[in-house]
Amino acid sequence: MQAEKRYVMVIDLRHCLGCNTCVAACSQANHTPEKLWRQVEDLGIVPQSGGVRLTIPVSCMHCEKPACLTVCPTGATKQRDGIVFVDADRCIGCGYCILACPYRARVIYQDQMDFEDERDDKSLSEAAERSGTCTKCDFCREHVAHGVSKGLLPGKDAEASPACVVNCSAQVLSFGDLNDPDSNVSRLMKTHNTVRLAEEKGTKPQVYYIIDHCDTTIRDGELCQCQAPDSTS
Repeated sequence: MQAEKRYVMVIDLRHCLGCNTCVAACSQANHTPEKLWRQVEDLGIVPQSGGVRLTIPVSCMHCEKPACLTVCPTGATKQRDGIVFVDADRCIGCGYCILACPYRARVIYQDQMDFEDERDDKSLSEAAERSGTCTKCDFCREHVAHGVSKGLLPGKDAEASPACVVNCSAQVLSFGDLNDPDSNVSRLMKTHNTVRLAEEKGTKPQVYYIIDHCDTTIRDGELCQCQAPDSTS
């Protein structure tokens, strides 16, 4: 039996330029207004970063224990292969998951006809399907699955990787299967100290950040001192 996949993202904050290319790529790939699913937060110049400006890409954390999943009354929020996603056909737009998410990663999608001058038939169709439902980053789940079905490797092959990862100009975003000991993310986790966003919430986010100081975490938009997390959980 094939082992279940556990897709995660590793982000190297030491080299993030804050260029927002990942934000634009996400918007283009998913036919959404920019910054709807992905943002780059500017934390400014902080002592813990060695006196340099620190920017942090944020989106859904694809938590191992997602608070959004447990409060969904219709079962629209699902979790598979480490990816948390929304079934638009089952979502009623109640907003409970938005209130439960500690990362402000979810929004009720209201179609904005003027966010682009022109949109193709596919983007118009997707907008109609999502209108009035909760939406969020899903690690480009369908794109990744399509690539895997062709024998491609997530995190290595562009046709099997999220748009933000493929288009990152500084190559600070890495994606792959943490259950695969030979994957790029597994190798990064073994050789670098990582932290997770607001891990005190107990949701076990599956987006990991490489940062110079292993005793640092990110809490409420600020760097704080704490123990480095166990990368196996």
